[in-house]
Amino acid sequence: MAGLIKREDIDEVRQRTDIKEVVDGYVTLKGAGLGSFKGLCPFHDERSPSFTVRPQVGRYHCFGCGEDGDAISFVQKLDHTSFHEAVEKLAARIGFELRYEDGGSGPNREDTGRRQRLLDAHKVADEFFRAQLLTPGATEGRNFLHGRGFDRGAAEQFGVGYAPQGWDSLLKHLRGRGYTDSELKLTGMFSEGGRGIYDRFRGRLIWPIRDIAGDTIGFGARKLYEDDQGPKYLNTPETALYKKSQVLYGIDLAKRNIAKERQLVVVEGYTDVMACHLAGITTAVATCGTAFGTEHIKIARRLLSDDGSGGEVIFTFDGDAAGQKAALRAFEEDQRFVAQTYVAVEPNGADPCELRQSKGDSAVRDLIGTRRPLFEFAIRATLKRHNLDTVEGRIGALRESAPVVAQIRDAGIRPAYARELAGWLGMPVEEVSRAVGAAAKRATQGPSGGSGHRGPGQGYAPAAGGGAPARSAPGVAPLPPSAVLPSFNRPDPRDPVAAMERQALEVALQEPAMLEGETWQRFSEARFSTPAYLAIHEAIRATGLAFTGDPLRWVEGLLQEVPEPLRPLVSELAVVPLPASTAEGVQRYCKDILARLFELQITRVKADKMGQLQRLDASADPEDFQRLNRELMQLEVQRRSLRSDA
Repeated sequence: MAGLIKREDIDEVRQRTDIKEVVDGYVTLKGAGLGSFKGLCPFHDERSPSFTVRPQVGRYHCFGCGEDGDAISFVQKLDHTSFHEAVEKLAARIGFELRYEDGGSGPNREDTGRRQRLLDAHKVADEFFRAQLLTPGATEGRNFLHGRGFDRGAAEQFGVGYAPQGWDSLLKHLRGRGYTDSELKLTGMFSEGGRGIYDRFRGRLIWPIRDIAGDTIGFGARKLYEDDQGPKYLNTPETALYKKSQVLYGIDLAKRNIAKERQLVVVEGYTDVMACHLAGITTAVATCGTAFGTEHIKIARRLLSDDGSGGEVIFTFDGDAAGQKAALRAFEEDQRFVAQTYVAVEPNGADPCELRQSKGDSAVRDLIGTRRPLFEFAIRATLKRHNLDTVEGRIGALRESAPVVAQIRDAGIRPAYARELAGWLGMPVEEVSRAVGAAAKRATQGPSGGSGHRGPGQGYAPAAGGGAPARSAPGVAPLPPSAVLPSFNRPDPRDPVAAMERQALEVALQEPAMLEGETWQRFSEARFSTPAYLAIHEAIRATGLAFTGDPLRWVEGLLQEVPEPLRPLVSELAVVPLPASTAEGVQRYCKDILARLFELQITRVKADKMGQLQRLDASADPEDFQRLNRELMQLEVQRRSLRSDA
């Protein structure tokens, strides 16, 4: 079982990872001054690039939407992984072996190497299948796609390929690329007989199944020929890479839009995913030969940021009995979501692929647009099992449907559906409401009448309208009622003093080596007047010069020291391009900015001493009068020296 990764190893991964190389895998970056790079932000739509990466300090910042962080947080957000998974991924990327606390362990080098070999084999196979779709032998596969409204562009977009009819076409190809039979047995792409291994997929249309990071981990294959005795759809079996309960087809293509639009559409097949995406429903995914279960829900919740602030999950099912059964099974899992769950069923039983083929893209969009709440569908499906023309049938329907209404999380909607149910049953509202209330009470009480256990997704929520205070997360002490986080106004860029202080902090964060020796003493003694910049300056003083030789750790240390509301500003100051195109130019710019900061400080001190001098009676305090004059002369010499150096 994996334990906590050692703190020093996390720091080492952060230190040794080139953030530009990581970001380059997602964003096209171009130079934006010495040591800075810019590209279109992956977190929001924009026409001109405002997403800035500064490898020297290991951070990124978007000046459009405010997203910021380091290589670990970037992988977390873009690949929708946990912090632990992101660190492990980056460690594997640089070949660094992590250590774990509490006797735990992580993937060792041997396991990591084996996994990479499997991923590489799948990548080679993926390319092989796609190339085969363009050969004369794949005519039947191309006809299948064309018959369902998919052209060559669609096939390329989704990576659709073709497995030749021979027994060892893929086998020979992978052997030729250096893979051993013992390795190939682990991929799930081959079956084994008396004469050894042979291709599992033969004479079939192939869809690559990819994980959330975009790596191919398995394949789905559709039968094309009548003499194929296998099932209509044949998937990769369970392997070290492919766990069908944790896989969603199309998640690599849909993840960004799911997170952006807070919507997840669950369809039933590969062609349905293709049809939805081509019709503009780019949040569609499908399970791979299994029901939408607990592990799928974990993926969905992570993508949706399922925290009660909106979002919707839409299930599409065939209108037949099997489709209704699947919808009701999905309703059983509904309570695991905070997002609202819906169902979209085409009245004539057409799936999204058939709907697009017969009526066009707009019909697919209309299907999703006419979604109904899943609990409404569940109630009506329950009523269909009873003869509502008889008293016995209506009583039975009430007994079975009242618990369904009782499961509705939203206390404001539940009474409304109780009234709807009363109308559908033709029964008094009071009688139906009592039945729903009794069902809700039974669900929250144990056999002895005590409090029952909380179901999935039914944890503590913040009190609304002044109720009991929300409970803190496990292991986190709640803030006392009087505790208030400090707030800081955004400094006014038109204020020349604020602008001067900002430029000085940019130099301090990005070129900390400039602060050594006497310069550090002057910088630490400088007086900042802008509240936000003053707090950052105090954090710099508190951090000291421990990491000035290492800009990345220097910025990380400051981020831990400043008040949390200021962390985005620190990140911004650390990555904004300095106005210089050469190393010598950067040195000159930094010296000039620091000289101007110190000159400003001298001017302030001189003003204070001039005030003291004017208030002083020279005849009564001749010694103080002479001392102040000497100090003013020394300050003027310092000021002129700074100007000369600058």
